[in-house]
Amino acid sequence: MNKNSDQGLLAGLALAFVGAIAFSGKAIIVKLAYRYGVDAVTLLMLRMLFAMPIFAVMAWWASRGQAPLTRRDWLGVAGLGFIGYYFSSFLDFAGLQYITASLERLILYLNPTMVMVLAWLLYRRRVRRLHVAGMAVSYSGVLLVLGRELSFEGSQVALGAFLVFASTVTYALYLVYSGQLVQRLGSLRLVGLATLVACLCCVLQFIVLRPVAAATAVAPQVIWLSVLNAIFCTALPVLLVMMAIERIGPALSAQTGMIGPVSTIIMGVLILDEPFTPWIAAGTVLVISGIFVFSRAGRTEPLRER
Repeated sequence: MNKNSDQGLLAGLALAFVGAIAFSGKAIIVKLAYRYGVDAVTLLMLRMLFAMPIFAVMAWWASRGQAPLTRRDWLGVAGLGFIGYYFSSFLDFAGLQYITASLERLILYLNPTMVMVLAWLLYRRRVRRLHVAGMAVSYSGVLLVLGRELSFEGSQVALGAFLVFASTVTYALYLVYSGQLVQRLGSLRLVGLATLVACLCCVLQFIVLRPVAAATAVAPQVIWLSVLNAIFCTALPVLLVMMAIERIGPALSAQTGMIGPVSTIIMGVLILDEPFTPWIAAGTVLVISGIFVFSRAGRTEPLRER
């Protein structure tokens, strides 16, 4: 029994570890694609277009034998898909045009703090002092790296950081409002359906804003990078993290995910030739330490309507 438990723990940790690294590779692939002159609208459309069949299969698989969705369920899925996967992703892709992959990952890693702030604002969820302390440490780390990049790159860094932070806020909204739907539909079914909505939004946005021929005019490298992004940095890590949560729970999975910022920085240095400075090292330590302290504050009361 103990041997099986140890094997399950190791398997869960490995799944969470690989999933976190795969997620963090998204920024690296996006930055590589931007070197070929593609814009955020086209690049996001290609990523979601190639990911669409995978999420369609996921939604179909999770819906087998389940009750049909009600009109209210469909409205909820559409709203969550729009805000959490389409709009949040677009803001992130747009922001990556102006900042390094390392800074982007550090800002996105603030997501749990934004979930707490929104839960406090919307549902008066209690905030502990340890939460505030963790936030202060993690945000000081982001500001340290941001300030250093601003001194070298100027106002475009501020714009990129704002867009990525807005992406963090919109995804936090998705997490805050998805609780009831997750309970009714299940996480796999909700992710599959909501991501399909986002895929359709990305394709529609491209059709409205760009000529259709623009999709075939991109460099071949952009196509292959988009396929890689869709499979290995979008669909696969979703499944890996869900499988990890089933084995070791959300708390331990989240702590394992702390490897994400570190892996992004390493890949950014090795693949993108991004600089690794004492400022980035110090900022990363502060962000990870702050989120660790934040997570140690424990769970608060469940979300509920006022």
